[in-house]
Order: sequence, then structure tokens, then C-alpha cells
Amino acid sequence: MCTVGRSSRHVHKFSVETVQWYPHDTGMFISSSFDKTMKVWDTETLKPAEVFQFEGNVYCHHMSPIARKHTLIAVGTKDPKVQLCDIKSGSRIHVLQGHRGEVLSVKWSPRYEHILATASADSRVRVWDVRRASGSLFTLDQHNGDKSKAATEAVNTAHNGRVNGLCFTADGLFLLTTGTDDRMRLWNSATGENTLVNYGKVANSSRTCLRLSVSRGCSPEFVFVPCGSSVAVYSLHTGELVTMLRGHYNNVDCCEFHPDYQSLVLCG
Repeated sequence: MCTVGRSSRHVHKFSVETVQWYPHDTGMFISSSFDKTMKVWDTETLKPAEVFQFEGNVYCHHMSPIARKHTLIAVGTKDPKVQLCDIKSGSRIHVLQGHRGEVLSVKWSPRYEHILATASADSRVRVWDVRRASGSLFTLDQHNGDKSKAATEAVNTAHNGRVNGLCFTADGLFLLTTGTDDRMRLWNSATGENTLVNYGKVANSSRTCLRLSVSRGCSPEFVFVPCGSSVAVYSLHTGELVTMLRGHYNNVDCCEFHPDYQSLVLCG
């Protein structure tokens, strides 16, 4: 239909990491890139209506699919601070501080519009209520340690490696994470409890954001995870490996489930 190609003076200078439609209509879409920018595009003119500049590479961004009270885009960059940009004002209005490494994945809850999950190279996943100034609600702990001690914040880790994949289930009740420790974990998103579902080894050597997807409208629910040049399909709640989807010749970076057609789109 149309292309923002190399001939366009608005084109990103380096690899484009994330593209997302504005959730409420297709008149806008948002792209972010290793050229340290995030651009809000007018679909009609294919020109940026807004350009946000950052100090480091932009790994990912996400806009809430359900928010009515805010128009925030969460942005993960090389900086440990999670940036919140407001489309309405065109400015960065807030930062969330707590991570100690680059932020590799950010995801808004599909259930509560103020709840945000972020994953970082510091092995941690934090869940935030962006209305609160006091820091994250909790940090996921793979060992399900004592939740009451604030001191455990310093030691809680979700994985034994970089955490580079995040995905909420369609109802927002569970959160999936993947890390470079070749593990995938399923968490109760309200309490932060590790459900201890064993998916076995989930090979993951990605240096950037890994985009996994969960089925919607299927019973049982499935998880689709890029694993090298294939995509592994797991049963969400039992951890059973159902099948491997093969066909790509190189690394699969992203998979996206389409609930209307019950189909899966992969790109590599």
C-alpha cells in the first residue's frame, strides 16, 4: 500500500525495532529504532507528527490497548530509566526508576490501564502503577520469597540472565517472561507469584527484545515463542511443548497472534 523507504527524509537511520498502530484508530502509528528516536507517524501523509529523541538505542515501546484516561507510550532504552512519553503533549512527562540495566521490553496490562510491566538486562521484571510516584509495586521473584521484606527488592530476580521477553495473557491475569537463561516463566500478574509451570529449555540467545505471543479465544491457551529459526508452541498452563513451527531460514524475531482469524504471523 505504501512505504517509508530510503528515499524518504523521515526514514529511521538504523534498525527499526518496534512498530505499533495507535490503539484507537489507524490514522497514526508509532515506530522506534536504534537511531535513538521514536516517531509518531501520520498514516495519511507518512510524515512524523512527533519525534521523541533519546540518549540511547530504543529497544521497544508500547502503548496501552485499553487506556482511556491517558495517552502514554512506555519506552525501553539503553538507559535503565523507563521513559513515559505523552502523545497529547508531545513530551516526555515521567521516568520510572528502579532498573539497573538497559530496559529490553515494556508491556501495558490489557486489564488495568495504569499497570505496566518492564523487563531489563539486570535480570529483573518490575510491575508499576504509573499513578504512583513511589516506585514499582513489586519485583518478580523466581523463588517466591517473602513478599513483606522491602530489603528483598535488592535480590529479587525473575531470571538468571537478561530478561528480554514480556507478554500478558489476553485477560491480563498472567504475565509471561523469557530470559537468556533459556527459561520461560508464568506469573500471577496481581501478586507477582511464580506459578512454577515448567516449560523446559526455551532457547534464547537474542540480544534485543524477543516478541512472544499468547493465543486468544483458544482452549487450551497456547504460547508462541521464537526459538532460533523456529517458533515453539507451548500449552500455557501445563508447559507442554505442543509443536515447533519451522520454515524460516534465519532467526525469528517476532510472532503476533491474530484473534479474529485464529492465525499467527511470524517475521524473521
